[in-house]
Amino acid sequence: MNWLLVAAGAAVGAPLRYLTDRAVQARHDSPFPWGTFVVNVTGCLVLGLLTGAVSAGAAGHPVQLLVGTGLCGALTTYSTFSYETLRLTEAGSGLYAALNVVASVTAGLAAALTGVSLADALWA
Repeated sequence: MNWLLVAAGAAVGAPLRYLTDRAVQARHDSPFPWGTFVVNVTGCLVLGLLTGAVSAGAAGHPVQLLVGTGLCGALTTYSTFSYETLRLTEAGSGLYAALNVVASVTAGLAAALTGVSLADALWA
């Protein structure tokens, strides 16, 4: 049963990632990978919120599998982040590559912390 929850979450997360990435990137005339940045930071926020909800007892293991492992696992993408950073470096856009790394890690951690804090405020 657990694998079905993960698969169901991933079935939503993967197309959501693709569609969000394309929609966001189409709105920016920049080599910076805005689409990947948005899906990764959003996934960090959702996972932080979920982690806080589970810690507070407001969500259980099935929700962790569905939303955390399935949805967020398919929505976020470390491999694409790494690939796009490498491509920026190879294209001579070292500043964008460095900005991508620093902004993604900083914003991702901030989003996860915000999610946990929000969950604490809601369910503590």
